[in-house]
Amino acid sequence: MKNILKIFTIVFLASLTSCESFLGNNENPNQATFATPQLVLPNALTSSAVLLQNYNNNAQWITGYTVNAGGFGGWGAIVTYNFTTTTYNTLWENTFDDLINYQYIEQASMEDPSQAYFLAVAKVMKAFDYHMLVDVFGDVPYTEALKGAENVTPKYDDQVAIYTDLVAQLNEAITIFTTAEGANSLGAADVIFGGDINEWAKFANTLKLRLLIRMSSGEASSAFAASEFASMNTSLGFIEDDAKLNPGYIATDGKQNPTWERYHSNAAGSQSAFGRSAVVSEYTFSFYNGNKILDNGRGSASYRAFPADTPLGQLGDLADNDFALANYTAWYVGSGTGSEATNTIGLLKGRTADFPMMLASESYLLQAEAYMKGYLNGDDAAAFENGVKASFRYLYEDISGATSEDWDQDVDYPLYLDDNPNNPLVIYSLATTNVQKLEAIVTQKYIALNMINGQEVWSEFRRTTFPKIANGSINPERTFASILSTSSRADKLPVRYLYASTEFQLNPENVPTGKNQFTDTIFWQSN
Repeated sequence: MKNILKIFTIVFLASLTSCESFLGNNENPNQATFATPQLVLPNALTSSAVLLQNYNNNAQWITGYTVNAGGFGGWGAIVTYNFTTTTYNTLWENTFDDLINYQYIEQASMEDPSQAYFLAVAKVMKAFDYHMLVDVFGDVPYTEALKGAENVTPKYDDQVAIYTDLVAQLNEAITIFTTAEGANSLGAADVIFGGDINEWAKFANTLKLRLLIRMSSGEASSAFAASEFASMNTSLGFIEDDAKLNPGYIATDGKQNPTWERYHSNAAGSQSAFGRSAVVSEYTFSFYNGNKILDNGRGSASYRAFPADTPLGQLGDLADNDFALANYTAWYVGSGTGSEATNTIGLLKGRTADFPMMLASESYLLQAEAYMKGYLNGDDAAAFENGVKASFRYLYEDISGATSEDWDQDVDYPLYLDDNPNNPLVIYSLATTNVQKLEAIVTQKYIALNMINGQEVWSEFRRTTFPKIANGSINPERTFASILSTSSRADKLPVRYLYASTEFQLNPENVPTGKNQFTDTIFWQSN
């Protein structure tokens, strides 16, 4: 397979001497050179941020976060869901390229106790990458993958078995983080937590919680999930602060915050084509403008010209969708244009802003579901409240992580409750059944991860069918499915991506054939 043949691309990392040269190219990438885990890790983590952004970019067209702006054409599979084996080639290849980074770190550190923390981080991040891959492709190469020339045609492993081993790898990482002695500090190589091993342990535990919640919905994996929940180290805790990455972003193309670069402007200030060609879906906007939920605080922090003049539309409407705001993207709430754009709050905080790898809001809402269903012991109502508050906090923080009197979550969260006094999606105590509570939890996750992690939201929708949509409706506030959908499903949505065409060329004996994006579900999907 093509990505396995790229094993030597790890070599260029040996030339990296500072964060300023991240994602650079070596003049001779085919010459095998040794690189220490300390040199490889910063670039690997930074590449993972770009990878996560790519997963988000693809999924948020499906989840309703972005829709086609008026005046732009050539939408193709984005609005029809007519995926082919070439539609997501790059995503497939980039995921394995990133996994090779962590495989290299793992192999370089596994026999050296002083490198134990690097080994543990590699295990965590392999789980991070692999579970996203499984969530959109299903069975993928795993036990025979990442071996380079030793095996260029690896078998495809069962997706449940992969998830099961990812949990085992996270358990091993947590053990290392909590018991290793004499290990070197991650130091400056850790561009997420700055070398804080306790935070890495919590991050691993939270990622494990994400996987187990998903596995609890699968018929073939629910018993395993129950066993893991019973032995889970809850005293370790879960992340309480947003896990954010910053390798030293600078105002240079390819080295800016990846969300800013994609949706705002390049380093010279030229407006992003992606930011201009996308507008906000009426479905998503209804969770802010009062049609489903009134949320003046997060609405104003998320959308330019909220609420009256934010450009809106419906996926697949090629005639009536709003045009994008001139010289702006709909998700930037600061002042100035191009290179003169100011740092601000919200989703696009600035060119050099931290990139969110996992939000505290998701951590709390995962806990809320686990407590509500009895998987873990805890107060689901308190976790739900903390999750919503954490969402306010992230959006209200500026590029430095500070908040101002004008954006005070302690003021606006009570107003949010007051503005929605009879809404069980907001007032958790009004949700009287477990189904209603799950809907509230997942709907708030949909709001919290808006334009941040569409990948997780799409997975959660497929798992739970929340946030709720009206199957087959063409009302833009009742569904985020495209009106040009070719899906055979009642909800008119896809359920997976198709395997890359490169696999059919390079690994034809092993790649599963005959997969359909509308009928071949991932193991944890509810229907």
